[in-house]
Amino acid sequence: MSEQASAGSVLRIDGVHKWFGDTPVLRGIDIEVARHEVVALIGASGSGKSTLLKTINLLEGVDDGQIHLGETDITDPRIDADSIRGRIGVVFQHYNLFPHMNVLNNVTLASRQVFGVKRAAAEKRGLELLERIGLADKAREYPDRLSGGQQQRVAIARAIATDPELLLLDEITSALDPQLVGEVLDLVHELKAGGSTILMATHEMSFARRVADRVVFLKGGKIIESGTPQQIFDAPREEETREFLSRLRDPLA
Repeated sequence: MSEQASAGSVLRIDGVHKWFGDTPVLRGIDIEVARHEVVALIGASGSGKSTLLKTINLLEGVDDGQIHLGETDITDPRIDADSIRGRIGVVFQHYNLFPHMNVLNNVTLASRQVFGVKRAAAEKRGLELLERIGLADKAREYPDRLSGGQQQRVAIARAIATDPELLLLDEITSALDPQLVGEVLDLVHELKAGGSTILMATHEMSFARRVADRVVFLKGGKIIESGTPQQIFDAPREEETREFLSRLRDPLA
């Protein structure tokens, strides 16, 4: 790992291991994400993608290895987890909007409660974001009045409202009806164009090809292969990568 690459890193994962009981879930993960880079994690269910994202957001501890957010070792047990989470935006597959709050309050909650932004300033920023994602007219609606795609776009707006250093996206389209997937993926593409730094777990291979700068294939908690989308999808070097992609193209193979 070069010093130049490390200096520009938003996220650096070095030799991370994680066990659940006697079961290894992450086995020596090394990943570096540069500023403004989009990295896609692909792999079958149970490959370790979601667990890796949870260790970065400190929802799960690691058993060995280190994770740095910028210059901060976030695996240091003395770290203030809430302060680290305040630097990371996270979007889950099931929206996780607060049902008792309207859309605008959902988007502005962290700005107001965690960062102490005055309500007027937070709401101005929130309305700008809702305008950007085409939902300004839904600002006073409650989540149950929105479609799944609209709720997920609100969840993304909430995640970026505090200008996080890193955005984690965990299978954000898996709970959506197919006709709603496109609008969410278009928004992520806009975030990339705007310079966001993103680490995402996805099962949408066409989306990973379109938006990612780098694709990382995990199997059994290990990185099998990492490369550009073109290299991974068109000319994978590893047999396990080729098998995984061929099964996606032909599930009955």
